[in-house]
Amino acid sequence: MPTARERVRAELTAEITDAARRQLAEVGAAALSLRAVARDMGMVSSAVYRYFPSRDELLTRLIIDGYDAVGGAAEAADDPGAPPRERWLAVCRAVRAWAREHPHEYALLYGTPVPGYAAPRETVPAAARVGVVLGGILGDAARAGTLPPAAGQALPGVVSAEAAAVLGGDHPDLDDAVRVRALLAWSALYGTVSFELFGHFVGSVQDADAFFDRAMGDLAGLLGL
Repeated sequence: MPTARERVRAELTAEITDAARRQLAEVGAAALSLRAVARDMGMVSSAVYRYFPSRDELLTRLIIDGYDAVGGAAEAADDPGAPPRERWLAVCRAVRAWAREHPHEYALLYGTPVPGYAAPRETVPAAARVGVVLGGILGDAARAGTLPPAAGQALPGVVSAEAAAVLGGDHPDLDDAVRVRALLAWSALYGTVSFELFGHFVGSVQDADAFFDRAMGDLAGLLGL
């Protein structure tokens, strides 16, 4: 059981990150500052620095929290008992819904890089959570014997071993050609969501819901789901 001190620290940390998210909505990630967060909370900046010694550490916390949130949404949407195509579409829709509900956090994760900030390795496990869910769908289809072989030339060494572990793991039907397509589909999900969220479909797409479902369905077809 956490001590009273630990509970107070956890509560203040949560309040600081909530205030930082409000700053993201108001000024964007590049202009985020610990002093502004402190002002928003009615605290002296030195108090905030005890919890987050630098802006970069605060950004890292926000990024991990964001990846965990969208990853949790993807995991909650996945029904392992459903057909692979339905699972794929449900997870993609959940990612899009989260992005639409949290546009500023999505922009922090997948938008313009913050000048002077480089995300540390500790963000990687959270960043991979959506990919793990999508890869699990692909892996389950392969193990069930319902995944057809990918057409086209295999490209050994293109997809890293780390990415291959996320994208379904080891199975004879998950060769390099399948993994390249899986990585393409994963990135295309974010590309489609980003185009919609950042206004790049204005004048091109009249029914965003129908377009998204068709695009994600075509990606599922590309993977053989």
